[in-house]
Amino acid sequence: MAHQGILRFRADNTFTIVQFTDTHWNNGEPADEQTRALMARVLDLEQPDLVFLTGDVIEGSGARDPAQSWRAAVAPIEAREIPWAAVLGNHDDEGTLDRKQLMAVQQSCAWCLSEPGPADVSGVGNYVLRVRAAGGDAIALALYCLDSNGYAETEVGGYGWIRRDQIDWFLEVARGLRDEHDAPLPALAFFHIPLPEYDETWQFSTCHGHKHEAVCCPRINTGFFAALHQAGGVMGTFVGHDHINDFEGERYGIRLCYGRASGYQTYGRDGFLRGARVIRWAEGERSFRTWLRLEDGSVVNNLPRHEPEFQRPECTVPTLADNTTFSSQFRSSH
Repeated sequence: MAHQGILRFRADNTFTIVQFTDTHWNNGEPADEQTRALMARVLDLEQPDLVFLTGDVIEGSGARDPAQSWRAAVAPIEAREIPWAAVLGNHDDEGTLDRKQLMAVQQSCAWCLSEPGPADVSGVGNYVLRVRAAGGDAIALALYCLDSNGYAETEVGGYGWIRRDQIDWFLEVARGLRDEHDAPLPALAFFHIPLPEYDETWQFSTCHGHKHEAVCCPRINTGFFAALHQAGGVMGTFVGHDHINDFEGERYGIRLCYGRASGYQTYGRDGFLRGARVIRWAEGERSFRTWLRLEDGSVVNNLPRHEPEFQRPECTVPTLADNTTFSSQFRSSH
């Protein structure tokens, strides 16, 4: 639990996170009240140590007062005095408040742990939360939070991406934590827009869950997944953005997970209940458990299994003999 901004594993050595995503809160209309009821039910059933909101918390363009809409969206969390943090999506700042102003609104809330991050790094909300061990001050888990930005910054169009200076920031922080602990620290990462590797994971890896729409990732791959892999320690990533996808799959040692869309003020799919993703980490482990808690209170532990659509051919590294053979064949035929 948290005390004065400190996150800590429980006495039973567990730490539980509820991920809400794409609540798209407007102005307290009936659809928003449905979202509020869902959040209250999930929080009461799961009793998490931390709540994480992975973007599009409010529908910026539809909110008459974005600050009030944000406070209303997190009211069920604040009322239960549960620490929470958020990253911004592509719709949050489409109203009268920009990303810096929305961060200030967050930080005015009593139980908010969000941080604006370094001023010289792209985006607003690049920060890391540290979770301490149950029995001391040692850091046992890192939670990386990044702003995936809104829309493309070049003529390619489409959605935004995690930029090069943000990746450099992540690698620097990860390196510092590794040096402090003499090994990569177990970690998770949270951002709004899925990486291109989410689509690759669906195509080439065994996944569990649903893909009812395209993976709406950026058209540019800036290499953040490669940085996560090379840094070591990061066991999973959690995103939103695509409201009717909820699958998870492992790629090169990292589990790429969607949340389950939580908001009623936006598009969905008949029979695809709103809900939340729950993440539970056991101190000292190098993996985590995750499940869905749906609007009707039910728990989904076993999502449908999806086998890879394609088998990627394995490339072999040529030997010196192979190179010699190739060279002689090349010379004889040209």
